[in-house]
Amino acid sequence: MALDVDLLDSGGTGLRRVARVLGAESSRMTDVLSVPGTSPRPLPTEGSPTGGSSALAIDVRGVSKRYATIQALSHVSFTVPSGEIVGLLGPNGAGKSTLMKSILGLVRPDLGEIRVLGHEVREDPVAIKRLVGYVPEAPALYEFLTGAEYLDFVADMYGLPREVRSERIAQFLAGLELAGHENALISSYSQGMKQKVALSAALAHRPRVLILDEPLNGLDPRSARVTKDLLRNLARHEGVGVVFSTHVLEIAEAICDHVVILRHGEVVASGTVPVLRAQAGLAGSGLEEVFLALTGTGDLSDVVAALSH
Repeated sequence: MALDVDLLDSGGTGLRRVARVLGAESSRMTDVLSVPGTSPRPLPTEGSPTGGSSALAIDVRGVSKRYATIQALSHVSFTVPSGEIVGLLGPNGAGKSTLMKSILGLVRPDLGEIRVLGHEVREDPVAIKRLVGYVPEAPALYEFLTGAEYLDFVADMYGLPREVRSERIAQFLAGLELAGHENALISSYSQGMKQKVALSAALAHRPRVLILDEPLNGLDPRSARVTKDLLRNLARHEGVGVVFSTHVLEIAEAICDHVVILRHGEVVASGTVPVLRAQAGLAGSGLEEVFLALTGTGDLSDVVAALSH
């Protein structure tokens, strides 16, 4: 099942062409997921077998989830329009991972409703998994496979034809600088390389919705830039809806269209960065200062002083 360079470079154009594509300006980054001879997949429409409403990628309404004595989520509501990147921010333990797993159908909320492209998650979990790409905070990969074998396996699970699969895998190997390592076991990869494999697997089937939990963890600066530019272009040009969770607020401020801030399982603020600045009364401040103010952790001088002694 291993995909060597000769297979991936079918016709002598694959890796060389991809390297040129990914070295081009960011406005062409969506070519990473384009396959010669195919046209971009249209946005699903209401009632279609492959999707629901194209206006909202994700619609979360009044979702609550409790684990024993811990209220992980409390009446959470927000939307992710198709074609937008929504940053999901919050301190550790705020409920971000529970919320993302609820959107994926991996966690069943106690209350509320979640729709992904018109599909109610509890009623149609298989359709959700076809439409969504997911990168967890700590990806669990089959480390006894090579990188190419793992991506081939994932693409096969999504039913990608062989020729499309080989071309797309080659694109990701080249674009994320995994070419030359594709036939080594994943167990030998660095953490950053494993993250690149996880990203490639999430994007290989051209999902209509992306759920990304700290997706840039461990990535080198070039690969992080490729990923950020690719996400922008997938949102802008292919209408992909993206939930992007990160603790690096500079990244959220740079790429997100609007931001949802959680604290203790509740939405404490939601909107564009200028709107959040106005809510916090911090006009002209960066997202870090706004985040700390809105989550009630703005004055850290006492903590810093205590830790300095």
